[in-house]
Amino acid sequence: MIKENRKKKNLTQEELAEILNISPRQLQRIEKDEDKTKIETLKKIIKVLQIPDKEIIEYMKKY
Repeated sequence: MIKENRKKKNLTQEELAEILNISPRQLQRIEKDEDKTKIETLKKIIKVLQIPDKEIIEYMKKY
């Protein structure tokens, strides 16, 4: 979900990581669901990428 929305905004991992003030490697782990991410970081990602609530709910249902 995050990777797809990042690409829709034409952002590289490096660009988004800089906006979020995290490392590109951390963003890679988040996109691959390899990292237990802080809720604050997820909120920032959702806000920056403007991910719709409906999409977030559908994603959460899978997990």
